[in-house]
Amino acid sequence: MSAAAPARVAPKAPARDASRPTSDPAARRQETGAVRRIGVLGGTFDPPHVGHLWLANLAADELGLDRVLLMPAARPPHKGARRISNAADRVLMTRLAISADPLLEVSLIEMERSGPSYTVDSVAELQATYGGEVQLVLIMAADQLSAIDTWREPDRLLDLAEWAVGPRPGTPLPERRSLVQRFGAAARRIHLLSGPSLDISSSAIRRRVASGRSIRYLVPRAVEEFIQDRGMYRRSERS
Repeated sequence: MSAAAPARVAPKAPARDASRPTSDPAARRQETGAVRRIGVLGGTFDPPHVGHLWLANLAADELGLDRVLLMPAARPPHKGARRISNAADRVLMTRLAISADPLLEVSLIEMERSGPSYTVDSVAELQATYGGEVQLVLIMAADQLSAIDTWREPDRLLDLAEWAVGPRPGTPLPERRSLVQRFGAAARRIHLLSGPSLDISSSAIRRRVASGRSIRYLVPRAVEEFIQDRGMYRRSERS
């Protein structure tokens, strides 16, 4: 009787050399105890959509962020008279949107503060909370940067946090020299992100729902189901 063939053992994956630094900036900071970099993406999130998620991940990828906070606004000052969905629904949708991505986290800092939701106040509060343990990076799209002088205290905001500016259809990223003309030496704290721009907006999604059209793949599936179950956005907007 012939001898049984020896069992084949799968080769072990080589262990990472602890003396060799990892290529992931966030992991490298964790190993060395360096200051963490946390992104902050504010918005009404009415509803949150894949454009928000893409922008958050684009900034994290290009700048090596350890985490990105999605910060729903309680009373967005720039929305004027437009009626927005109630805060609880918007927070729940945002939680559903990020549930599959451990990089992302919801911050309720604006929901828990009374008065208009000014970004500079929120970033200042976050900076006071974290202290010197983190470096904050405010994430925005190019159209928001183009209107930055309508925001409250933009120069102080840039002093509090670096900015990461993503592409937006219809609004080109600014030239570096124009940023220097406006912000001077502080312009070095503004990072222009390169990557695909998604032509998706919350207002367009609301209009599609109101007209009975599909929003599949424009929002995460759980958000789509939430909108359907709640009967949200079925009436056309007046503004």
